[in-house]
Amino acid sequence: MGLDPGKAEPAAVKILQSPAVRIGLSISVATGLYGVSFGALSVTSGLDFWQTMALSLLLFSGGSQFAFIGVVAGGGSGVAAMGAATLLGMRNGIYGMQINALLQPRGWRRFAAAQLTIDESTATSTGQTDPQEQKRGFWTAGIGVFVLWNLFTALGALAGGALGDPKQWGLDGAAVAAFLGLLWPRLKGREPVAIAVVCALATVLAVPFVPPGVPILVAAVVAAGIGWFSHARSDEGLEPDVDPYAEHHEQRHGHTDHTGHADPSGHTGDLPADRDGGTA
Repeated sequence: MGLDPGKAEPAAVKILQSPAVRIGLSISVATGLYGVSFGALSVTSGLDFWQTMALSLLLFSGGSQFAFIGVVAGGGSGVAAMGAATLLGMRNGIYGMQINALLQPRGWRRFAAAQLTIDESTATSTGQTDPQEQKRGFWTAGIGVFVLWNLFTALGALAGGALGDPKQWGLDGAAVAAFLGLLWPRLKGREPVAIAVVCALATVLAVPFVPPGVPILVAAVVAAGIGWFSHARSDEGLEPDVDPYAEHHEQRHGHTDHTGHADPSGHTGDLPADRDGGTA
């Protein structure tokens, strides 16, 4: 039985060809690698291997983890360390509400999604517009970062004693450098770049005067204030590395004939139906 030429064959998305999956995997590798710095810094701050692994497995929030060991290394109490980590981890609660509304996980997936809701998984998911791509991006980045972060945390913790002072190797700045490396190429437009620079300056100025973990909250307040009063263009901001809908955009502006050449006029025999059932 042959295929009906009048019906479009369903496009089976291959997982490794999914833009969201590719982005999620690349972010997982980049983020997981600097788990080495956390593991090494943690054991040199006074925590043992199992305490370090417990932080990565259970807390699983890079910024909060660094804030925790930063307070401990500075001689602060456990309560102060937990307070700093909690303040910095509050953003994950906001992410959770967004992810819950976006993906609507059910059953055991709700608990898994709660644990995997971090900066990277949220950004990968919300950077897509197709619901299936949003799910693929979230789970790929979340699971990928969780596995690699804990693996390299263990390696850093085991090698911490042999490395000596992690600061001599620059591991104390590895997390910041990796974050900037991920963020900066995605800033599109002059205003987002200006906001990033102002927030970085606010963070640097706040460091000598506030406890560890709080400067990032100061930067968040500054960014929120600028965003509230600004009138930036809607097409400026953060963009994913790969546009998952480039082919769709090309089809809307000029269809491809049977020879593979695009018709610049954009005229087609049949107008494609939009999501509301009408015609585009």
